Parts: sequence; C-alpha cells; structure tokens
Amino acid sequence: MQLTLEFGGGLELLCDSEKIHKVNVDLPNGADSDDFTMTHLLSWVRTNLIKERPEMFMKGDTVRPGVLVLVNDCDWELSGQLDTVIEDKDVVVFISTLHGG
Repeated sequence: MQLTLEFGGGLELLCDSEKIHKVNVDLPNGADSDDFTMTHLLSWVRTNLIKERPEMFMKGDTVRPGVLVLVNDCDWELSGQLDTVIEDKDVVVFISTLHGG
C-alpha cells in the first residue's frame, strides 16, 4: 500500500527532519486492504519512521494530545480516529499544535 505521510509543527524533527515521506506499507499477515486502520499505521510509523523520542509522537497506542491528524484533508476525529480505514494512495498528515516558548 502506497501512502504519503507528512509531519509538521515540529514532529518532522522526530523523523530526521524530513517532512514528507512517500512509503510502501505492507499489510499485516492475513489482512486485506479493508482491514488496515490508523491503529496499524501508527504502529508502523513508530517502528519505521520515528527515529528519536517516540513518546513525543505517541502516548500508548494513539497520538499524543495536541497532535492533529488529517486523512485526505479530513480530521480523523470525523472518520473514527483509530478505526479510520487507510486506503492505497491516502495522504495522512500529523501536525503538532503544541509549541514551546
């Protein structure tokens, strides 16, 4: 499954300062494309893209409070959050809304 993942608001610093990642994600064993959700994607991101301080991106099995998640320009809170189904060629954006001063 080909996806575009974008990180902003400082989250790109956790991914070697690279804002846009065009990635190929393998589906979990036995899963078809209708079964791939944000839960699976977040686990993949933590394992494959986050290079340092994963606790700044995730808390437990979800993103930390203050991280805005958009799937194809739609807030994931409107599409089921962790249950949001991710499809081939989707664009997922993670933006930190928290900034130090």
